[in-house]
Amino acid sequence: MSKGIDVSRYQGEIDWKKVKASGVQFAMLRAGYGRFDAQKDAQFERNYKEAKAVGIPVGAYLYSYAKSVEDARNEAKVFLQWVKGKQFAYPLAFDVEEAEQAQKGKQFVSDIIRAFCETVEQAGYYVCIYANKYWLDNYIDADCKKRYDVWVAQWAKTNTYNGAYGMWQYTSDGAVSGISGRVDLDESYKDYPSIIRKNGLNGFPKAATPNPGAPFTPRMMVTLEKTPLYVSATAKTPAARKSGTYYIYDGIEINGRYRITVSPERALKTPIGENVTGYVDKKDLR
Repeated sequence: MSKGIDVSRYQGEIDWKKVKASGVQFAMLRAGYGRFDAQKDAQFERNYKEAKAVGIPVGAYLYSYAKSVEDARNEAKVFLQWVKGKQFAYPLAFDVEEAEQAQKGKQFVSDIIRAFCETVEQAGYYVCIYANKYWLDNYIDADCKKRYDVWVAQWAKTNTYNGAYGMWQYTSDGAVSGISGRVDLDESYKDYPSIIRKNGLNGFPKAATPNPGAPFTPRMMVTLEKTPLYVSATAKTPAARKSGTYYIYDGIEINGRYRITVSPERALKTPIGENVTGYVDKKDLR
């Protein structure tokens, strides 16, 4: 478990050396909000530079005001402009909490999450959803929560969210040396830096491409582009077509196909049926 904070311009100019000395192990930085370049957080560039300079690994998030799926895609596009050229050892998060979004229902909230996360993920980033426990329980569908990591907000001594999650924001009333006023405090339960670096995500260099014919390494990241997905190694007709980032399950070739899974953490788990998305032809992998 790692101890972290999440910050924005509301924390003013942070003394990151003092933050580091206080024991903070990671920081999630607000890059901005909405879908326009002018909505970039005024402290994002400074927070990124200063946190990295003292050796605090960072992630980033965008606060959403999306009123449509197209808005969410545009938020993703401007977010990608803000994070371009940077490296993030922690996920890039989509922050959903606007009442107007909740009023449109679970399907709407889930659809804007998918639109944003798919766009950012396809650009080579590890994404996650930030939402409070009530939203996760009532406004986000099971597919989203299974497909993407969750950063849950529940300001309490105990996290009672029953779903899977990678990070927990447990208070908005924290105190950290180097920051004037209160600050959100978080815990991370996954080794995100290792996962992200190993898979060449979030601006980190990708591993060398294996030689043709060489066996796949478990957890290797692959990009699918409307790629045929089969339910078995012998099925003749595709069950679906998939796009986005996936991972080779175990590297075992069966009839010219490999099993894939949606995230590196799910590779090498049992039973296989609960973790494998399906089979894809070797020739379609890139």
